[in-house]
This record gives sequence, C-alpha cells and structure tokens, in this order.
Amino acid sequence: MAGGMNLFGIFMLQLMAVALFSLHAEGQGLKVGFYKKSCPQAEVIVSKVISDVMAVAPSLSGPLLRMHFHDCFIRGCDGSVLLDSPTNQSEKFSPPNLSLRGFNIIDRVKLALEKACPNVVSCADIVALVARDVTVATKGPYWEVETGRRDGNVSLFIDPITPVTGLPSFTSNISVLKQSWALRGLNTKDLVVLSGGHTIGISHCSSFDSRLYNFTGKGDTDPTMDPNYIARLKLKCKPNDLTTFAELDPGSFKTFDDSYFKLVTKRRGLLQSDAALLDDPETKAYMIQATSEGSTFFKDFGVSMVNMGRIGALTGSQGEVRKVCTKSN
Repeated sequence: MAGGMNLFGIFMLQLMAVALFSLHAEGQGLKVGFYKKSCPQAEVIVSKVISDVMAVAPSLSGPLLRMHFHDCFIRGCDGSVLLDSPTNQSEKFSPPNLSLRGFNIIDRVKLALEKACPNVVSCADIVALVARDVTVATKGPYWEVETGRRDGNVSLFIDPITPVTGLPSFTSNISVLKQSWALRGLNTKDLVVLSGGHTIGISHCSSFDSRLYNFTGKGDTDPTMDPNYIARLKLKCKPNDLTTFAELDPGSFKTFDDSYFKLVTKRRGLLQSDAALLDDPETKAYMIQATSEGSTFFKDFGVSMVNMGRIGALTGSQGEVRKVCTKSN
C-alpha cells in the first residue's frame, strides 16, 4: 500500500511539473499598453503611488520586487500571493512568503486605480508594474511591462512548499535552481539575471546562519564563503537569531546596481542560492561579464522580468479582475 502511495505521489509531482512547464506558454494575450483605452492613466497612477512610498520607505523596494517573483513562480502571475484566508491557508501564510512585506502598498495602488477606473486593472498587473517601478526608484533599469493579466481565485498554503514545484529555497544548489527555472519556461540566463535582483533588499540571519555556525552539523562554517565575510557576519548574526536582518548587498542595498555580482564572485554571496551561481560555468561567466565594461545587465534584467511576467498569465475571459486584491469577487 505504501509503495502504491509513493508511486501515486511521484505521478502527481510529474503531472504538476508538466503543468508548470507549460505555464510560460499561457502568457499569450499580454501586451504593452493593454490599458491604453480602458484606463489611460493606469501606469502613471501606479508610478505616482510608488514614488510617494519610496520617498518615505525605500526599504520596501526589495520586498515588492520579490513579491512579483513569489507570485509568478506559484500558479503563474495571477496575484494569488495576495489573497487572504480566514484560516491562514493561502499562499501568503506559507513559510516562504512570511517574510514578504508591502501588501498594504499593493492595496494602496489598487485603491487609487479603482477610483480612476473601477473594475479594470487587475491585481496581478499591479504587482508586475510595482516591481518595475520600485526597480526604477532605486536607480535600476526601466522596461516596458506587458499587461492584460487577470486575477486567479485559487491560493493554497501547500503550493510554495511542495517539493520540486514550489518556491526554490535559499539553500538550493545550482541543479535545483536551474530545474526550478526550467519548469517555468525560463533559462539559465534568466536565473542568473533575475538573481541580480538581490542587489536590493535584506535577509533574516536565520536564512543563512547555518553557513556561519553549523554548515554540516558539526559546528563548522561554509568553506565556500569568504572567511573574512563570515567573521563580519558573526558580529551581526548570533546563533538562532530570528529577528536580525543583514543586507543582501552591503553598502548599496537600497540601490539597484551590479555590486551583488561583484560580491558573489568574491565568495561573499549571503545565501547558499547566491553562492550556487559560482557552480555553473554559464552563470559564473555572466556574473563576471555583468561587472565588466560593456555590461548588459540592466537591459537583460528588463528582458528576463518580461519573460517571468508571462508565466501562467491568465488573459481574456480567464480568471477575474478583483475589486479588492486580498479577496476574490
């Protein structure tokens, strides 16, 4: 009986993997300027709200950028990460999403759009536009965001933590990372380029403290991390520290630039998933190129964000346009 259940479980994982792999093809129907006639000022309104927010809370740039990634990688870019649940059983309450911040900013943008154009702009599109605007606000690249997404109405606690098809962990090795991106129709270049988004933002010490204190369970440190960097991090992060934060890109964590890649190539990537980018010739070569004269990182980031924004997008008559981003109509 147990063997049968295991086979069934494997079969279901395979089915989910196939479904995920086809998600990127569903982005057909998206286009730049989708709201040109139905809500001409939509992108201006989003930009204005984000400009006001960044003026007083620039530390929200990283979380709001990461929200788009967490949304798109689970069920596609359908705004499902925004949905509340009376029993805390939606994606928002799943462990990988507990560190997300800025949901109130998405609500603020939605409120402004509803005043101008009721029932027109989807929450999924708001998340995508906000990700672009916080990048620009931190001196990063501008790209044209494809819009026309509709909102999904399913959001499950289990999805982000499901093996293989869930969100990749900050402890993932390069093979797992490449598999996770490939399942969603993204390639290795997209992986390393989008990882560059770690140039803004912070991380809990608990996300990497095993690299400092107990990497293999023997009270040791991660041999792939610069010992001098470990010593500095130990001053900030004590064992089992659940409250302290560290900058993903020390010195410029509020500025979108290429310094994240410089740090990783010097073995100063904060997370294991950052350090893993050195274990693949393609990702390693890109990081070196991204910090050299003639770097195409800013341009590439926009291209990869568009690629990610197409994952599993609901369009046409699929899904809905929520009136409030935290609940289905």
